[in-house]
Amino acid sequence: LLFNQGPDPSLVYRPDVDPEMAKSKGSFRNYTSGPLLDRVFTTYKLMHTHQTVDFVMRKRIQFGSFSYKKMTVMEAVDMLDDLVDESDPDVDFPNSFHAFQTAEGIRKAHPDKDWFHLVGLLHDLGKILALWGEPQWAVVGDTFPVGCRPQASVVFCDSTFQDNPDLQDPRYSTELGMYQPHCGLENVLMSWGHDEYLYQMMKFNKFSLPSEAFYMVRFHSFYPWHTGGDYRQLCSQQDLDMLPWVQEFNKFDLYTKCPDLPEVKSLRPYYQGLIDKYCPGILSW
Repeated sequence: LLFNQGPDPSLVYRPDVDPEMAKSKGSFRNYTSGPLLDRVFTTYKLMHTHQTVDFVMRKRIQFGSFSYKKMTVMEAVDMLDDLVDESDPDVDFPNSFHAFQTAEGIRKAHPDKDWFHLVGLLHDLGKILALWGEPQWAVVGDTFPVGCRPQASVVFCDSTFQDNPDLQDPRYSTELGMYQPHCGLENVLMSWGHDEYLYQMMKFNKFSLPSEAFYMVRFHSFYPWHTGGDYRQLCSQQDLDMLPWVQEFNKFDLYTKCPDLPEVKSLRPYYQGLIDKYCPGILSW
């Protein structure tokens, strides 16, 4: 398997977050130096070289029939535990705890929105791709649109795209690339990873969640957009209306990690109830 390639780069290096602010949130990541930085840079270099229009289209076909596995949502949550060391340098407990921590943080802040609690539990389930032999750079990390020139707030933007063949292609190398102005993010081809896979999987299995939930899952790693303020030229009014929802979700994704582990056993019945309500039974992955 190829998934053992170091930690999730999206959790280590993020130039658009003020380190002082991050420290006050619990000192999660070192943004500029340290032994992890080389590994992170290498992961992004691979991602920014190989994530092309052609690559994304091939991955959508490869995984778009959802014929890899049949299992319930809770079984997928448990599978995440096999990713513990590879996907997060901040924590040394099973990855499923992050899912429950995120969900519980949302539940405290938004007690009336049970669908939002479930998004907290679901949001990283696409990382099971790494258990099926996919390399880290095609599973984790920040996402960005393919088919147009990368914008300034993409991580390592200046130093990692020089070998990407799309940027030598006049169809894909301008600011708009293959898109029309304000075409809407729903019409944009995003780099392939756990966000896009899970979004497509939720559609395929007809999850009965509101559109905000699908949106958060699909774009929660699109930091250049929701945090960097880039790619506005592709956005429709609907995207701008949805942006605060993605930003609200992101607060809990980033800052609910702590060593006080939730009592997962006692939480399971509540979340199983939400699964039974919105995405019951054995699903196609």
